[in-house]
Amino acid sequence: MNDDLADLQNLGKKSAEMLTRAGVADGKRLRELGAVAAFAQVRQSQPSVSLNLLWALEGALTGRDWKEVARHDRLSLLTALEDLKHQR
Repeated sequence: MNDDLADLQNLGKKSAEMLTRAGVADGKRLRELGAVAAFAQVRQSQPSVSLNLLWALEGALTGRDWKEVARHDRLSLLTALEDLKHQR
């Protein structure tokens, strides 16, 4: 997997900038955290970030389009995000 965030599927320059500002500087760190934890990290510094970023992150990690992720994995990702919030 490419370590440049902006080169990953579903992610562009704006998403890469948000991730970098939140401490997720490259694809390696994104893989270590996973989509849910990386999204939560971005949301801490940018509370208004859209859930579309969560779908995009999961798609980047699994090689799928973010719209497919939103259709098929929405509930499991939202549940994992809620679980993570309660662990902190």
